[in-house]
Parts: sequence; C-alpha cells; structure tokens
Amino acid sequence: MSISTLRQQLLSGEITPASILERLSGEIAARDPRTGAYLSRDLESALAEAANADLSLPLGGIPIAIKDNINVLGQPCTCGSKFLAENYTSPYDATVIRKLRAAGAIPFGRMNQDEFAMGSSTENSALQTTRNPHDPERIPGGSSGGSAAAVADLTAIAALGSDTGGSIRQPASHCGVVGLKPSYGRVSRYGLVAFASSLDQIGPLTRSVGDAALILQAIAGFDPADSTCLDAPVPDYLSGLNDGVKGLKLGVPKEYFGKGIDPGVRNNVEAAIQKLAAKGAEIVEISLPHTEHAVATYYVIAPAEASSNLSRFDGIRYGHRAANPANILDLYKKSREEGFGPEVKRRIILGTYVLSSGYYDAYYGRAQKVRTLIRRDFENAFQQVDAIVSPVAPTPARKIGAFADDPLHEYLSDIFTLSANLAGIPGISVPCGVTDFDGGKSLPTGLQILGPHLGEAKLLQIARAAEG
Repeated sequence: MSISTLRQQLLSGEITPASILERLSGEIAARDPRTGAYLSRDLESALAEAANADLSLPLGGIPIAIKDNINVLGQPCTCGSKFLAENYTSPYDATVIRKLRAAGAIPFGRMNQDEFAMGSSTENSALQTTRNPHDPERIPGGSSGGSAAAVADLTAIAALGSDTGGSIRQPASHCGVVGLKPSYGRVSRYGLVAFASSLDQIGPLTRSVGDAALILQAIAGFDPADSTCLDAPVPDYLSGLNDGVKGLKLGVPKEYFGKGIDPGVRNNVEAAIQKLAAKGAEIVEISLPHTEHAVATYYVIAPAEASSNLSRFDGIRYGHRAANPANILDLYKKSREEGFGPEVKRRIILGTYVLSSGYYDAYYGRAQKVRTLIRRDFENAFQQVDAIVSPVAPTPARKIGAFADDPLHEYLSDIFTLSANLAGIPGISVPCGVTDFDGGKSLPTGLQILGPHLGEAKLLQIARAAEG
C-alpha cells in the first residue's frame, strides 16, 4: 500500500501503527533471509513509538527504513563496515530523523549498503550480501541497495538512502522503485556519515512518486547544524503533483544515448519519453558536452573528500581498535587495515594521492575546474528546457560478482547519474518497464528525470506523469 492509503486506514481505525509494524516484521522474517536488505531492526523501540504516534501528522504512524549511514539515537550505525559494526551506537538523531519523527514517522530498520557508501552494487558491504528481489543472483544496485531492495520486496513501506554519485537513483532503477536525490543543500546532511561532503545528499526510496513527495516534504528545509544546508523556502510538493506535462519542454541529451546502452534499456526509456510526449510535453534534443569527463572528474573529487572524511576513523575515537599495537603509528595502521574493506582502501589511497604535494593542481584542481564546466552544461540546458530525461543506468542489474576483478568497469556504470551530484541538481528515477538482460529474468529499468537546482516540485510533477 502507498503511504496515503495506509494513512487513510490509520485515520479510519481499520489498522494501527502497531499492527503495521507487526505485519512488516512478519514479512521481514519471511522474505528478508532471501534478500538480505536488513542489517538490524528494533521492534520493541518502534512499538513504543507506535503507542504514542500522533495520527494527525502527515506521516503519523508510518514506519520508515533507514540506510545504515544515517544516525538514529540508540541504534547501530555501521555504514556497512567492520570498523563501526563492533561497538558503535549512535548518540544522537540525524536532522532527517528528527524531522521524520516531527512528521509522525517511526524509524524502523537499518538497511545494508556498500561500505561507507562506496560502491554501486552493495557487494562492498563488509557485513552481508543483499540480493535483487527480482532475481537473487543479481545486485540490487548501490550504495543504497538495502533500502531499494526492501521497498521492492515489500518488507519496507519506504526508506531513506543517500546519493553521492547515483546511490539512490541507480538501486531504485535496478529494483523497480522510485528514488529521489534532492538538490544539494535542500536536505540537511547533519547526522549522515560523510563520504564526499560536497556531493552527498539524503533522499527517499518509495513505491510511488506521491510517497516520495510526502517524505521530501517532511525532511526538506534549513538546518543551522549543517553549514551547506540552504535557508530557502520549501514549496508544497504535493499541490502541483497532478498538473501534468502539457507545455513543458523535456531535453534528451544526445551524450546519454550513445554506445554501451543495453537495447532493452534504450527501448524502455525511449517509450517512456514518448509517453510524456503523448501527454503534451515537447521533446527537445540537447547537448551536455562535458559528460565524457564526468566519471574521471567524479573519481578524483569523491575519493579526495573521502580520504579526508575517513581520517577520523583511526582506532582511537570510536569504532574498531586493533589489539596489541607496538606504538601509536602501529595502532593507526593496524586499525585501518583491519577495519576497512578493499574498496574503501582503494578510494582512500586514490584520494590521498590526488591531494598530495605535486599532484594537487594536476588532478584535484583540474577536476574542480571540469566540475564547473559540467555544472554550466546543465545551467545552459535549463535555459532551453524545463527538465532532462535519460536512462538511469546503461544496463539492468548485473549478476553478483561479475565485476569482482574490474572496479573500473563498475565505476563506468555511474556515467548517467554522477553528473547530477557534481552539478548539485535534483534527480529522480521512476520505473519504466522491464527487460531481459544477460539471460536473466525480466529486470526493471528506470527513467531518470533531472531538474534545475531546487526544482524538485517540477521534477515530481513530471515524474508523476511518467508514472501514471
């Protein structure tokens, strides 16, 4: 059921918040051993919140699953890493959790993810494997793979994820759900364990565009605890949701429809674009000329910021601490060697290298200049069109382990999503059919819709038209 339908039944007395939690718990027990989306859940605490739920609030009584890099008071926050899995319990609520609670929602369940959100498959989790509900031999996407898989598997009503280079939109596409990355600064990052601070953003994964709008309404807005959060009015995201697309101009970037796209993905996305045209949208071909540099730019900037952010994990302040070190330097080295997985180490090494003396200008400084060019590409495009439509990923979900020895190939799978993070603009993935791929079952594909900065209201309006 959608959040709206559940809310109607709650208000009519047909169901209670406790009954929703008990039903979810039964579904999780039955289905999650196959999917592996949940790392932990605290039913007792959730039922205690449910007993005092204020049903008059917009999300009153609705449980929301939480990606395991968002702090919830008294709950684990492992980030999918051995470093935090042993003994870290969150001492505070992230701002988005505080806002969800203020809207009446109940945080319930900690969702698996790539370690410290570094990955596009959830295979990089140090704790367990999450599988795609549509085919358990395939990835759910990442890094918010647990959140997307649970929503698709009907073991979560909705979930929060984080998106640094596509980590909400890509798993939403692979699992056949809706995933929204808000504009940078639209939602507070306070309480989100940082991967790349200039790119990270929290957003919802849901089974409908309407539910995504409801959750965004609850979590958006200024937060003085986050210096990057914008003090800008939050519009009513629900009021124009059904206004349609008649008269809107939608841009199709020619760079997003080149080589490497699975034919089934292309066909589904083109069919979704034609559906919007049939509803009155004008389709315009546009160019985002610096797209070819986006992957290289991202994989300089993101690891550089990660190497800085992850320096706090040193075996002293919190998290894993190596036993019997010879000295303080040995403590640092052993703790990080034992606590971090291979992908996190790879990105720390890469990030440290591009920031090092003699290489800063050649790599990091140049990447920041190209980032500006990518942002200007979008600014120029939005002078011509209201939104941009494209694939989310070049292919549907691949088999687990297919790229185990080829991380670069995995990085290239983010080509259509990471530019939005570099530019700071909002993006949403909406299911647009299924396709057979690599001898697998019918696998979901997603239509990506990108809008101008703080343009979430129009984005949701277009997504609703694509959904209906």
